[in-house]
Amino acid sequence: MDFKNLKYVVGDGCSRGLCRRGCGRQDKQLNTYDWLADVPGNAETTDLVEVQFKNTRKGYYCNVNRLDLKKGDIVAVEASPGHDIGVVTLTGKLVPLQVKKANLKSADDIKRIYRIAKQVDMDKYYEAKSREHDTMIRSRQIAKDLDLKMKIGDVEYQGDGNKAIFYYIADERVDFRQLIKVLAEAFHVRIEMKQIGARQEAGRIGGTGPCGRELCCATWVKNFVSVSTGAARFQDISLNPQKLAGMCAKLKCCLNYEVDNYIEAGRKLPPKDVILQTLDSDYYLFKSDILANMVTYSTDKRMGANLETISGSRALEVMEMNKRGEKPESLQADGSQTEQEKPIDLLANESITRFDKNKKKKKTKSRGGRPQSSAPRQKQVGEYQKQHGEHPKREHGHRKHDKNKPE
Repeated sequence: MDFKNLKYVVGDGCSRGLCRRGCGRQDKQLNTYDWLADVPGNAETTDLVEVQFKNTRKGYYCNVNRLDLKKGDIVAVEASPGHDIGVVTLTGKLVPLQVKKANLKSADDIKRIYRIAKQVDMDKYYEAKSREHDTMIRSRQIAKDLDLKMKIGDVEYQGDGNKAIFYYIADERVDFRQLIKVLAEAFHVRIEMKQIGARQEAGRIGGTGPCGRELCCATWVKNFVSVSTGAARFQDISLNPQKLAGMCAKLKCCLNYEVDNYIEAGRKLPPKDVILQTLDSDYYLFKSDILANMVTYSTDKRMGANLETISGSRALEVMEMNKRGEKPESLQADGSQTEQEKPIDLLANESITRFDKNKKKKKTKSRGGRPQSSAPRQKQVGEYQKQHGEHPKREHGHRKHDKNKPE
């Protein structure tokens, strides 16, 4: 195959290459890139369609009517009771893989797609969505009046307005039977209470993380995996709760992203409790750079003294020599002290006050108005003190204040 003549172009669904249709619009959360969208006949391989609703709620439905659905189409789907309005986010061969990843227990969880949404359906949808914020504020007050230890984080109305889902957070088990009765009487809809965790709440609300990017749980993370402090230990990250916690006050999900690479790279380094012995002294582990495969040893357990930085392979070699009863002259491979290359600091010779304004020295003016230095005056005062033993009195430049004289 001639790779020189191979060109990647933005495809229109027929030509091969990077597919514009697979990317879709990025105004929906948990967007999935459909890299098979430009493959001919991809949409006809399965009847399953992925539909997304408000925030991070997704569902999988069967296209029984064989509608020509594309990514971004607004459809009316089956709900209990009535129908709901959602946006198609994925079609084709990738949908069965997403269904398997969602761990749907039975085929009954997959409902039907009725039709492409009409104008009447959209009018009902917008009317129902306009009541969500007021409903959430009022439901919080009702839960407070009932003295329930729970927080209602979000309210989502069904597309036809016949049902409302209340998402709440609670540390303990809550008996909300009385709450459901009060809410049903207040809003005249069917009530569904759904408990979510702190991570799910952050994903529904959204926000910006410490890295400066949008939260992963609000963009692409669907299934939350438990995060432990062991992931931070493997990566030699300081166990500071303020640094490790995310916007949800839980451990950051990104701690799990690179932990496998750190574990694999850490296997090439010697154990932390091993003492390397040389003819001069014993060396203790001071710090290690896992990904660079470099370790630094010190002759003192508690502080950095006579630091030596060597590679992980060299440390393992010295460790094997110590097991055989041999002691090298130095930790370095060539037996000589080699200086470790240090990063260049461009501001090493600069002062931290280089941008501060210099304080100008005060200068006295002579009678003619020109600046005059105070050095001759000090010389005259010194000579007068030597001759008379006292400081000269300055007659000019001082005037007594007369109270009767106006200023």
